[in-house]
Parts: sequence; structure tokens; C-alpha cells
Amino acid sequence: MVKARLDKIIAAGGRYSRREVRQLIRQGRVLVDGVPARAPEDKVDPESAEILVNGERLCYRRFTWLMLHKPAGVLSATEDGRGETVLDLLAQELRRQGLFPVGRLDKDTEGLLLLTNEGGLAHDLLSPRHHVDKVYYARTDGMLDDEDSRAFAAGMTLGDGLVCQPAGLEVLSAGPAGSEVLVTLREGKFHQVKRMLAARGAPVCYLKRVKMGNLTLDPTLAPGEYRYLTEEELQVLRNLR
Repeated sequence: MVKARLDKIIAAGGRYSRREVRQLIRQGRVLVDGVPARAPEDKVDPESAEILVNGERLCYRRFTWLMLHKPAGVLSATEDGRGETVLDLLAQELRRQGLFPVGRLDKDTEGLLLLTNEGGLAHDLLSPRHHVDKVYYARTDGMLDDEDSRAFAAGMTLGDGLVCQPAGLEVLSAGPAGSEVLVTLREGKFHQVKRMLAARGAPVCYLKRVKMGNLTLDPTLAPGEYRYLTEEELQVLRNLR
């Protein structure tokens, strides 16, 4: 990798500001390959050098990718005066990294949401050219059946004129109390899952995104919890391009 300024590399982790890094270097508390750093502008290869800050090894990531189990009631935005956003759920050092949500989920929708600062890949994942499937689990009022699945598969034009591409509808259970379904979309129009199901007489009472491409929401994450993507998961995303 191309070498970069030492203070920039350390500050990119979000734990320290550039000013704090400069102070740590002056105090001799930053080591590069076992040697005290001389100056903030020293050029270092972050992928090959061992960097210790206050005795802790720096885990360098060129880009950050997080899997978040978004809870209901939280906005898929970086800032919003109307309420809590997904960035408010993160540790302070992560909020400094310029992360943003990859796409959005409605405020009352739970489930898989990716956060990153890698704009190029995020843009590709959202581009209609790449047709990345998104799978949602829904509980509805109203009973759904195979006829509804066929309507989804054929594509739908809703009463308000919205044209929806063919989509998947798998009915997991159905009865007088309502239905449980999996909906698979290749597009992401405003409130699309809710509008399509409502058009079939089954308004949504609970909605959760469980999958994006081949990436599945980690079942160990409770609503509001998050973790870094593994290298294998990142490769799955890159293969979707």
C-alpha cells in the first residue's frame, strides 16, 4: 500500500483526533516497528508496519464496514433533527470515521443495515445495474396465498401508479390471524414492501430485513448491536459488483 502520514493513519481509526495524535507522538507514546515515532508527518505503510499507540497495537482498516441490526424507531441517516439516527448507536471513535448507511430502512423497520465509509462499493451495491436482492421478513394482517405470490412474480402496478418489478413472495404461514412471509426485492422504492403487501389486502404489522445479496443478518446481533464485517463477508460484497 502507498505510505501515508502517521498522524492521518492513527486518526482514521476514530479514537484520537489529529491534534491528540500529534501530542502522543511528542510524548513518545507512538511506536512504529518498535521505534518511537519522530514526527506526525512521518510516512508509514499501515499494512506492513506495526504501530503501537499507548502500548496498544493499531488495527488499521483502509475502509470500515459494519453490520448493524437496526432497531425500530431509529432513522437511517447520518444526522436528523427529528430523532435518533443509526450513527447514534455507534461508539464515539466510529462516529468520527465518516460512516454512512448503505441504503435505508424505514424508521419502524428492523434488520440488516450496512454502514461504511467506502463510497465506491456502497454506490455499486445500491446501483440498479447490479441487481442486489434484498430479503425481508414480514408479519401481516390478512391471509396471503399462492395467488399473491404469482402476482408478486409477475410484477405489480399499484393503485397510485407505482410500477413494481417482479419480486419474490414466499408464504411461510397464513391463517385468520395473519401471515408470515419472505419478500425478495431487486429495487428499493419508497415503502415498497408495505405498499405491495397492502395492495394484496395484507397490511404489514412487522417488517425486518434479513438478507442483502448473499449477506445474512447475524442472528447473534440484538437490535441496536453491530460488528465489523469479516474479510469473507467483504469479499461476498465485492463479488456482487
